[in-house]
Amino acid sequence: MLIGYARVSTSEQTTAGQLDALRAAGCGAIIEEQASGADRARPELARALARVRRGDTLVVARLDRVARSLSHLLSIVESLEKRGIGFRSLADAIDTTTPQGRLVLHVLGAMAQFERDLIRDRTRAGLRAAKARGRVGGNPALRTPEGCAAMARHRRALAVAKAPIPDADRRLSVVAGVVNGRALTLRQTGAALVAAGVAPPGGSEWAPATVRRMVARARRAGLLASVTETTTPSP
Repeated sequence: MLIGYARVSTSEQTTAGQLDALRAAGCGAIIEEQASGADRARPELARALARVRRGDTLVVARLDRVARSLSHLLSIVESLEKRGIGFRSLADAIDTTTPQGRLVLHVLGAMAQFERDLIRDRTRAGLRAAKARGRVGGNPALRTPEGCAAMARHRRALAVAKAPIPDADRRLSVVAGVVNGRALTLRQTGAALVAAGVAPPGGSEWAPATVRRMVARARRAGLLASVTETTTPSP
């Protein structure tokens, strides 16, 4: 089955052109969203990623409708591939269900890695050149005894009191977008969150127990329209 995703950034824009292209491509269902492409935690994108099943294909009119950065695009496509789901961009001739489309995607991934390597090499070269001229990186004020003492106090304060997660409310809205109206296992819900850019701190996937707690918090906050529990035991 082909599942379409259409996005615009502002209410002044329209998804009409995208919808026409997606319907012409044979999409049986289309999910629309108004959100900035720079925002990875988009509820409707998370819903689209959770809706597709093995053998399905997620279809977009253009690549910039699903991701603004190459790293985000690759993370989405890799997550879909692990679940046996294809990805197709109509205007960019990318279709991961074909050998040609997979080749194009691998080339894009190699280019992204090449760019990261170049940036790292330029940074290291700049630091070496500055060091050769007697310059040391960082904030000079923090190299004084007073600065070191201030940093020590700051670190102790952080260790005593953990700051609240600034994106907690947005994370719950993404959880609600994934859960509402469908029965997913806790692991499927966690995978959809990662694909939507809501990654767990210090890990590659959400623990089922943590997902259960987030779903419970979203329910208490009144964000879930359905009373269906997303607590199906994970395989």
